[in-house]
Amino acid sequence: MALLKNGSIVADPYTDVSGDDFIPPTGAVIVSLTQWQEYGNTIQKRTEPFGVVLLSDEKPLLIADDLQHFSVIALDFPAFSDGRAYSSARLLRDRYGYTGELRAVGDVLLEQLHFMNRVGFDTFAIKSDDAVRDWETAAADISVWYQPASDGRTPAVELRQQKNLKRQQSA
Repeated sequence: MALLKNGSIVADPYTDVSGDDFIPPTGAVIVSLTQWQEYGNTIQKRTEPFGVVLLSDEKPLLIADDLQHFSVIALDFPAFSDGRAYSSARLLRDRYGYTGELRAVGDVLLEQLHFMNRVGFDTFAIKSDDAVRDWETAAADISVWYQPASDGRTPAVELRQQKNLKRQQSA
């Protein structure tokens, strides 16, 4: 499993303990929503960074008041056909203003990287023989965007308007 960030493979400083019965007392960890709800006060006392993983049926609203505590939020894609994490990412970035690492985990595929990035994911746990090549392929696939998204790229309608304005000004 490769961890991609900004188009490069990076080391994962976190241990995912979300499925464990025990949270180690030290080290950077990612916990489940249930663990956060039960042990959040204790987890906050840690000196190392920590994060939370939300399953696809767990709403971002459940952690909206706690976002300042998390250095990473992992959103789970249980199957490529389950897109609820896209909505969760957009809510976390646009509605709740989360600026930390937003990680896609689970069934993360090459074909989805570009779209995941558009809604706010900046890190991807992907099963791949060449994750960097996959990222480059996904990044090069689409050059014009029709809808605005969290990535700040200019949509086609605005590009068209800019082009028409330039024509009018030069005429």
